[in-house]
Amino acid sequence: MSRRGLAAVASVLDQAASSATNILVLVLAARLSSAAGFADFTMVYVTFTVLLGLNMAYVGQTLVLEKPGPGPGADRLAAACRSGLAFTGAASAAVGAVLALLGLLLPGATGRAFLALGLVLPLVLLQDGLRYCFSALRAPGRALAADALRLVCVVSALLLQPEGAPAGRLVLVWGLSALPALALGLWLLRPSVRGARTDLRPYLRRGYLGQRFVIEFAVGNGSSQLAVLGLGVFATPLAVGALRGATTLFGPLNVLFNSANSFGPPVVGRASGKRGVVRLTALMGGALAVTGAAWAAVLYALPERAGRALLGDTWRAASALLPATGAQYAVMGLGTCALLTLRVLNPKATLSLQVVFSLLSVGLLLGGYAVWGVAGAAWGLALGSASKAAAGWLRVARLPVPEPGPEPVGAGPADQVRTA
Repeated sequence: MSRRGLAAVASVLDQAASSATNILVLVLAARLSSAAGFADFTMVYVTFTVLLGLNMAYVGQTLVLEKPGPGPGADRLAAACRSGLAFTGAASAAVGAVLALLGLLLPGATGRAFLALGLVLPLVLLQDGLRYCFSALRAPGRALAADALRLVCVVSALLLQPEGAPAGRLVLVWGLSALPALALGLWLLRPSVRGARTDLRPYLRRGYLGQRFVIEFAVGNGSSQLAVLGLGVFATPLAVGALRGATTLFGPLNVLFNSANSFGPPVVGRASGKRGVVRLTALMGGALAVTGAAWAAVLYALPERAGRALLGDTWRAASALLPATGAQYAVMGLGTCALLTLRVLNPKATLSLQVVFSLLSVGLLLGGYAVWGVAGAAWGLALGSASKAAAGWLRVARLPVPEPGPEPVGAGPADQVRTA
């Protein structure tokens, strides 16, 4: 296998390790907690997910656009990695202090859980930020090593916790278990950035590229995550736990969606003309949709005992949402490939779709909950994803045949999978 092929495999495996970590954290927390305790943990974990996405958009996506090269190019890339990590550390410490203060003000177990998140936030964001440094340095194998260690440590640490452990303790254990992977990642990164200059000023300038990426993330992934959090504030935290538990079961599909977004543009870009691009992405979308429906059928057929082994007390509420969540993931496969097509043929066509239909999904989520409770919220998300997919393919059909020229293959943060 070529060096480029090995790098692609390492990148896919790294994404799988990262996704598996997120899935197993939620599964183990659900098994260890009561339904109310898992709801508290989920509120905190959704908050972390939003902050993780914001950091990915503001720092990570700009970092991976840096081009390596000999001489000054290599020095610039090393400086960008050092500066990105330094900014992530400073920003996460500031946000962590705010979360810790919020935790002191909130009552009960929820407050203690937010306090714990504030204390460990710099560790988990720095550890995740190393992935983008290794990606920019074209060293996905190092990212895989660190993320594999992270997976082993967090699973081992959570398995040692007693049943009924409060959410605050679980959050603290989850965060502190990132220390070995963070230390390994910094050690692996050090030879590549030794002696490079650290400069935080670009991250604070007006017009910095990451500001655009944050907007795209905010109206996409962030808006739906915050809408789910809103259910916990204005409705009940149990609704958040049920929705999060159902989407956790579809975590393996996120690996496929993210891999399609990461490696799809350069592959699709080699197709012959608009017709060749559309034919290829339509086949990919159909395959992802069928995979999503098949996975939903497998989960729906699980016996009660197996389901409770996965999600504990949360299984009963989450299993009722499987038809809706399965439908959502099936149409997400089609929508992902519609956006991928637009990225290759006309990348400027995606932002308006993201804004309009992400906000529509939020409205359908909240409106569905008002009419039909948690099941209505899940079907609202499915309807929103279906609307986005239909609009995306309609936009593809209306695109004129592009003039010959270089084809953009970059993928921004708006290409990441949207989950509730």
